[in-house]
Amino acid sequence: MSALVIAEHDHGSLKAATLNTVTAAAQLGGAVHILVAGLDARAAAEAAARIPGVAQVLLADGPAHAQALAEPLAEQVLALAGAYRHLVFPATASGKNAAPRVAAKLDVAQISDISRVLGPDSFERPIYAGNAIATVQCADAKLVLTVRATGFDAAPAEGGSAPIETVAAVAPSTRSRFLGRELTKSDRPELTAAKIIVSGGRALGSSEKFDQVLMPLADKLHAALGASRAAVDAGYAPNDWQVGQTGKIVAPSLYIACGISGAIQHLAGMKDSKVIVAINKDAEAPIFSVADYGLEADLFEAVPELIGKL
Repeated sequence: MSALVIAEHDHGSLKAATLNTVTAAAQLGGAVHILVAGLDARAAAEAAARIPGVAQVLLADGPAHAQALAEPLAEQVLALAGAYRHLVFPATASGKNAAPRVAAKLDVAQISDISRVLGPDSFERPIYAGNAIATVQCADAKLVLTVRATGFDAAPAEGGSAPIETVAAVAPSTRSRFLGRELTKSDRPELTAAKIIVSGGRALGSSEKFDQVLMPLADKLHAALGASRAAVDAGYAPNDWQVGQTGKIVAPSLYIACGISGAIQHLAGMKDSKVIVAINKDAEAPIFSVADYGLEADLFEAVPELIGKL
């Protein structure tokens, strides 16, 4: 049977995690369909149709999906679920909000955060903060999956020509209503989509030091800024910079960790990065165990020197 990928988008374009989710769905063995649920979201549906390997795009366009609330999205997926064995969500905040509602309504187990597809009913997923990998097999008639984007390469964004079918959008939910949204505006790349990330830990000592030491390096590299949980808890960095098991899972081409010791919680969020550079004056810091390049040095001396060389 076919797999239905639930696209994450901003009504005009697809979010990067959708492309990784399509790659995972393609490994399940059947045709890949994509659901785009939004308002005036034809452009996002057309972007989905251009992904190679996608057989069909379903566009549910209506007021219920204007604010991407989980309740109407779950109802939309349930309305279409009969034709699919696999219902596949990105393991993002949005996907993690909607997928459990779908699984509960279908009375099936959800398989969360899959990082590898072994077969149509068998998967690998990280457990214990990524220190072990569990193999999960499920015999349910329908499988509700969330996909760890860092575990799969992104599908190409161009080259396909799937047909777009318009389906009836569900009615707006009576169980929730949209009150408002506070968005962080930044000229920097979004953390989970960035190719380069510069992250700081509690060793920086203050938010001012983040600005003085790390921002110039991020500016030079056109990088996103990240932080450890300890730095966020101390108030040195905002919550949306947090990388780790309880923050954002990232896998950029280059991850530079400055003054981060490498607690398990943090490593779980960044150890799949292609190249990891660690700067820490503690030679025994766990971050060096996952680093491709390690510099045992005082970050307040090393980072300005690095900036000067760039």
